[in-house]
Amino acid sequence: MLYIIGLGLADERDVSVKGLEVIRKAERVYLEAYTAVLLVDQKQLESYYGRSVILADREMVESQSDDILANAHEKDVAFLVVGDPFSATTHTDLALRCRQHDPPIPTRTLPNASILTAVGATGLSLYTFGQTVSMVFFTDSWKPSSFYDRIAENASLGFHTLVLLDIKVKEPDLKAMARGKIIYEPPRFMTVAQCAGQMLEVEEERQQGVCGKESLAVGVARLGSEHQQIVAGTLEELAEADLGQPLHSLVLCGKKMHEMEWEYVREFAVNQDKFDRIWKANYAGKG
Repeated sequence: MLYIIGLGLADERDVSVKGLEVIRKAERVYLEAYTAVLLVDQKQLESYYGRSVILADREMVESQSDDILANAHEKDVAFLVVGDPFSATTHTDLALRCRQHDPPIPTRTLPNASILTAVGATGLSLYTFGQTVSMVFFTDSWKPSSFYDRIAENASLGFHTLVLLDIKVKEPDLKAMARGKIIYEPPRFMTVAQCAGQMLEVEEERQQGVCGKESLAVGVARLGSEHQQIVAGTLEELAEADLGQPLHSLVLCGKKMHEMEWEYVREFAVNQDKFDRIWKANYAGKG
């Protein structure tokens, strides 16, 4: 059987008891290491699990899945995922490959905390979130803005938008590849400040008032850990905020933001008076 096991958001202790039992008895254990990362390294995980773990990068999962699934119809294989197993379509694809395998490979999923639910720690109601969007690192020649249209759809309904921020792990250096060399760039993790800055940059081009300088937002970092941080303010303020080490995410607040949500979120505000003024004028259940 292939067990797809959620690890939670912070460290090695977030795994469930059931998950840990499977990890310790499985024939092989893989750790998916590119859609998200834990706040601890591989050695710390292996020490806690009491066994070795095989890192599975994007190339292995997407191009060499047969290696992962080898003999999984006869032996137990554990595939570990940061957060919750089905928060990324990559893991749905792996489960589908098990169904299509000859013979079919049984699967079992062990869920865990995800940023999609942990973001409730901001005080914003999960019932009033719309589509989740992703923000990638802009380059000089590539600045995709499709996220803007999805945020606009959410905004038209007064919904909050969770923005998942880009991470670059084991990304090839394109210039080196052009010279026939395989060299990987150092890992990069987008910050709340970078995300807010890029949103403002696209707003300058679109001019539809979807994510302007005075749009209220909440930045989060390391949710679920002992050192989690939550900062609220305008996008302009968050573009200057330093939330420290990764991983970061951002929520753009919807205009239907309820009074109870406002009362909770304002405690995280960079400038409470400013936050209150903008909420009362432009939010307060509007939208």
